[in-house]
Amino acid sequence: MGNNFRMLAKTLYGFEPLLARELRNLGAGNVREGNRMVTFEGDLGFLYKTNLCLRTALKVLKPIHQGRVFNEKQLYQQLYAMDWPGYFGAEKTFAFDTTMHTTVFKNSMFVSLKAKDALVDKFRAMGYTRPNVDTQKAQVRINIHVQNNDLTVSLDCSGSSLHQRGYRIATNIAPINEVLAAGLLLLSGWEGRTSFLDPMCGSGTILTEATMIACNIPANINRQEFAFRHWADFDAELFDTIVEACLNRTREFHHKIIGYDKAPSAVHKAQQNIANANLSGYITVEQKDFFGTQKPLKDPLHILFNPPYGERLTVDIPSFYRKIGDSLKRGYPGTQAWFITSNLEALKHVGLRPSKKVKVFNGKLESRLVGYEMYEGSRKKMVS
Repeated sequence: MGNNFRMLAKTLYGFEPLLARELRNLGAGNVREGNRMVTFEGDLGFLYKTNLCLRTALKVLKPIHQGRVFNEKQLYQQLYAMDWPGYFGAEKTFAFDTTMHTTVFKNSMFVSLKAKDALVDKFRAMGYTRPNVDTQKAQVRINIHVQNNDLTVSLDCSGSSLHQRGYRIATNIAPINEVLAAGLLLLSGWEGRTSFLDPMCGSGTILTEATMIACNIPANINRQEFAFRHWADFDAELFDTIVEACLNRTREFHHKIIGYDKAPSAVHKAQQNIANANLSGYITVEQKDFFGTQKPLKDPLHILFNPPYGERLTVDIPSFYRKIGDSLKRGYPGTQAWFITSNLEALKHVGLRPSKKVKVFNGKLESRLVGYEMYEGSRKKMVS
């Protein structure tokens, strides 16, 4: 326990309880929910495990300094006092990412520039060469957060956002974020205990995330790059041990996972991405128009999909959403059906009373995840 330290995982609006539950299930200590983030404690191996396994985290940060600042001189002095060569070598590229809610500084770019000056001056003062800045693809990313007069400096453990799983190589017009897809699945109660269908599967993101949940496959097992690999204390042997331990906890899945899309190009892209995730043996993708289908099996079925909202894909919204309701009523008894939409007016045309509505965001679009219980031989959930 003496080797544990505090960390912070960022997430999407409304996913804080999901992320906190994931962390507790992984074995985190002192888990506390915040606004679009969850703090927790663990050791170096646990830091590796969170980046590999968390489905609803966008980033994992490791705070390395906290202080109070009232002017730019104090900012520089505190950043200069830090042992930067102890965190990464001069051959690594780096960048600062600053967020702030303060009147002390006028803009985040200024704070990042002052921090950069302090860091490179420290390297030089200790006899090292000057490390280079790379704002786009830095090997080491450092997060600065200024809240009023409180300064927190953190190492970004992840680097690029953890929604970039590494399996999606082909996308459609409006692909869903992988973290959002995983969170929607968890909110819908998906645990892999029935068969699953995404009837408008696009590039296959929901199908892939559903399969990884069902089989307990680490969310980022296909990802090649994590920022912590470039730290001075990176322990390659420990990381390999963590990867092996996580893979040993995968489980068998004895149901079906099916995807439909009416566009041949979408079917091809979904199949590419699924193959890239090494999940082709679990998922079947077919070219079908959902509105002309029936439930493909007699057993209970879990449906989750991301239909067009009328934002980037133009459709006749009233007619389209009416067909969603008609298709579920006509052909999908014994089904838990869920979908996300930012078009709240469109929900009035579905013709079904949702059993659950959850406020979420798809990017900047305020949306609803809605669930419908389609009972065998019962129409009591329908509204005229």
